[in-house]
Amino acid sequence: MPGSLNIGRQALTLECSNNGGPASLLQLVESPVQLEIEVAASAATVAALTSWQARPGEIFSVVGSAGDWYRARLLELSSTTACFVPFARIIQSSESSLQLTVCQALPDKERFELVLEKLTELGASRIVPFQSELSTSLAERDARQKKSHRWPDLIVKAAKQCRRGMLPELYPVQSFDQALYLAAQANLKLMLYEGDCDWPLTETLDADFTSSVALLIGPEGGFSAAEVSAARSLGILPVSLGPRILRTETAAITAAAILQHRLGDLR
Repeated sequence: MPGSLNIGRQALTLECSNNGGPASLLQLVESPVQLEIEVAASAATVAALTSWQARPGEIFSVVGSAGDWYRARLLELSSTTACFVPFARIIQSSESSLQLTVCQALPDKERFELVLEKLTELGASRIVPFQSELSTSLAERDARQKKSHRWPDLIVKAAKQCRRGMLPELYPVQSFDQALYLAAQANLKLMLYEGDCDWPLTETLDADFTSSVALLIGPEGGFSAAEVSAARSLGILPVSLGPRILRTETAAITAAAILQHRLGDLR
């Protein structure tokens, strides 16, 4: 029951389903990196390239051992080795300093696919779909047309397009209680709420003290009173985006953009 938080042991061992996050970082071993000179990838990067569905000839954002970023072409790839040719330096890191977790209640139709794509472009670190009282379920979505197996592919495609250096972590569909547990790990924990709340989203943001944010987005029907109460019990603050009622995918994209603008690297 969402109103009586029941996290249990399972939530303590939750893992992402796409080998995203630091495990997907593409890192070179030589330092300093020289442009137009072949350079080997680390063993971890060879493994990470599987998550990126990489093929020789593709271009990626990679990081040197000194933390400097480059655009580089993948020249060779085998099960144990990989070789890149860096050809341009990236002035600003491809990854935001803000660790942004977005917990999204499963919407109907293809709206979650849109959310996945846009949150990847906006630099989200972790994306957690979950089922709430008023949301659809994964079984209901896949009964009409099974698409959940394509979610990691959509993230890879979006990450390549926007030149990210890591894949956001994608979690399997969670219960509401498990989503709360994951959200509660952040410095700043927020829930978009359509009911009465005292805080606009922008008034909760302080760039000097916030390095990680978790954002809970409800379904089209919003969160129930029991769910809001459970969230509050974990220090998750209900906030508003303003007077208009937004579709769930619009709310997720808008809130993520505001957070990256105020606390991250969106200028």
